Amino acid sequence: MKLDILAFAAHPDDVELGCSGTMIKHQRSGLTTGIIDLTSGELGTRGSAALRELEAKNATAILKLSVRENLGFEDGFFKNDKEHLLPVIQKIRKYQPNIVLANAIEDRHPDHGRAAQLVADACFYSGLIKIKTYNEDQSEQSVWRPKSLFHYIQYNHIKPDFLIDISDVIDEKIKAIMAYSSQFYDPNSKEPETPISSLAFFNSLRERAADLGRMMNVNYAEGFTATRLFGIKNLTDII
Repeated sequence: MKLDILAFAAHPDDVELGCSGTMIKHQRSGLTTGIIDLTSGELGTRGSAALRELEAKNATAILKLSVRENLGFEDGFFKNDKEHLLPVIQKIRKYQPNIVLANAIEDRHPDHGRAAQLVADACFYSGLIKIKTYNEDQSEQSVWRPKSLFHYIQYNHIKPDFLIDISDVIDEKIKAIMAYSSQFYDPNSKEPETPISSLAFFNSLRERAADLGRMMNVNYAEGFTATRLFGIKNLTDII
C-alpha cells in the first residue's frame, strides 16, 4: 500500500499530540495516512506497553489511518545506527510516502530529537540503491525517497516554519489524544502525576493550537519545521 503521508513517532501518542489534526484533515481530503511508532513507550511513568498498544488502536480508529505499525525499538535506548536505520528505511520503501512527518528536532524528551534525526537520515538513505532492504516475502525493495520531510512541534516551543489550519478538526484531535487515557488528565487516576497528566497540560492542548491559529488568523493550527526550503506556485496560495 502506497501512502501519501507517513508519520513517525518515538512513542505512541507523539503524533496525536503533535500533528493529529493535520493527519485527520488530509485523510478527510482523500489522502492515505499512516503512522509508524518506533517504541511502545514502555518507560512511561503511567500505564504499560500493553495498555498503550490498546490505546494506540483506539486512536488509530479516530484518525482513520490506513496503516499503523510499531517497530518495537527499546524505549529510551534506541540509537541512530545501522540496526535501527534499516527497519525505518524498510517502512519508507514499503509505503513509499510522498510526505514524511517526524518528531520535533529538539524537545524535552531526548527520544524525540533522536528519533527526528533517525527518520531524517532514513529518508535520505532510503533513496540509495546500494542499501538493500527486503519485503516480508524476502523480495528486494525498490529505492524510495520522500519528496518532503517535516517535523511536528511537541513539548518545547519551537518557532514553526509553516502552519496548518486545523480549526475544523480540533475536537477530533483532542479525542485522539485522550484515547491515551492512561497518560493524560484523569481525576480518578491513582497513578503518579507527570508533566503531561495535569489539568493544566490538558487545557494547554487547545490553548497552544489557538495561539498558533492566531498567528494565521484562524481558530486553531499546528506548526511544523522544514529541513529544506520549499516553494509555492502562486502568492495567492498563502493564507
